[in-house]
Amino acid sequence: MAESWTFLTNHAHVLVLLNRNPELRLRDLAGSVGITERATQRIVGELVDSGYLTRHRVGRRNSYTVHPDVALRHPLEADHTVGDLLTAVGEPVTARAKT
Repeated sequence: MAESWTFLTNHAHVLVLLNRNPELRLRDLAGSVGITERATQRIVGELVDSGYLTRHRVGRRNSYTVHPDVALRHPLEADHTVGDLLTAVGEPVTARAKT
């Protein structure tokens, strides 16, 4: 049986996907990450509360800004930023205006 673990957490997967498309719906995020919509909602809330994302209301939908300059949480990675993580997985890091 193949093992199903990955090197990145679901939190990292959500950040990567929202960096790619800041207007993804929670349902679409959940499907791409492979977790429930409720788990996705919890993760997004934690990322917003911790300053890694900002949520913007656009009509009836949300849009998100990823903050690439925020340091990673674990002591082993604390000297690296979200931008470093995004770069490491091949994602372009663009500074987005805060609204």
